[in-house]
Amino acid sequence: MGRTPILRDIIGIIKDKASQSKAALLSDPKTLSLHLALLRATTHDPFTPPDPRHLDALLASGHNSRATVSTVVEALMDRLQTTRDASVAIKCLITAHHIVKRGSFILQDQLSVYPSSGGRNYLKLSDFRDNTTSLTWELSSWVRWYALYLENLLQTSRILGFFLSSNSSSVDKDEEQKEKISSLINSQLLKEINSLGNLIEQISSMPDSSHAYGNLLVEEVVGLVGEDYLSSINEVSIRVGEFKERLSCLSFFDSVELVLALKRLEACKERLPALSQMKNVLFETVWHSISEVKDQIGNDEVHGEEGRLLSHHGMSSKNKVSESSRYGERVLKLADSVKFSSIRFSF
Repeated sequence: MGRTPILRDIIGIIKDKASQSKAALLSDPKTLSLHLALLRATTHDPFTPPDPRHLDALLASGHNSRATVSTVVEALMDRLQTTRDASVAIKCLITAHHIVKRGSFILQDQLSVYPSSGGRNYLKLSDFRDNTTSLTWELSSWVRWYALYLENLLQTSRILGFFLSSNSSSVDKDEEQKEKISSLINSQLLKEINSLGNLIEQISSMPDSSHAYGNLLVEEVVGLVGEDYLSSINEVSIRVGEFKERLSCLSFFDSVELVLALKRLEACKERLPALSQMKNVLFETVWHSISEVKDQIGNDEVHGEEGRLLSHHGMSSKNKVSESSRYGERVLKLADSVKFSSIRFSF
């Protein structure tokens, strides 16, 4: 990404100054400093990420009243949804990402439930285009992808019950998670691992960053998403480990759904070589566990099918029943035998 023309830089500076002057005239004096911090964090400069000082000022607002926090989130979303400048849009999304990772609970909560009337996909910017220059055109692809990624991140966090990759998590979160997960029923555990799979699939569709080499704005996005990827893989690892404990008591349908989820995760592996190198030992362990559980389920199904075929050939024709009848009876009996999700609690 080459340096844009100086004229565009000057126009961007003028727009930023005009926005700040307008805010000084129209904003509530009680929230003026926060509005100015937002504008200064989301400037038109296409090469540098938000200034940490201004981000910290916005994050500090999370310790104020819910009304003040709501105003900050509303101003952020309004700026994101009204701008047609790719640099401003990416910085708004980076700011939202920092709220997920470092914001107070009340700030995270307000971002998660915005708008207050309910609804989803408020970050959806699938039609975003800034064709001012070749640089802004390329940054536009990052805006579209990043907005969809953050929407997936918030949705996954809702399903998991905590904000993924949040710095507010306790030091003992992994152990707490393992204890919580061991009490989940299979369907809920499958829902969580499928949601994590959706998030990792979205990460794997990240735009090619080779053309963005040296652009600190894009590098900031890649770094933040890379941290989320580590957290996602860790959460997958915990759930795959739990499923290893449950293999002997999974229903046929649960086994099929789990295999499909694991195959989706494996398909992402080859598309994430750059991110996977960050923590090679962790990733290799997780991929090995995924393959191991998938293969074990496959072997169990093959052996079970062989037994059913032998039984089928030994039956007389007058005692044969339809395949659909035998299939339904087998699944029903297997599912009914499961009294608790994890065999560690069997007696």
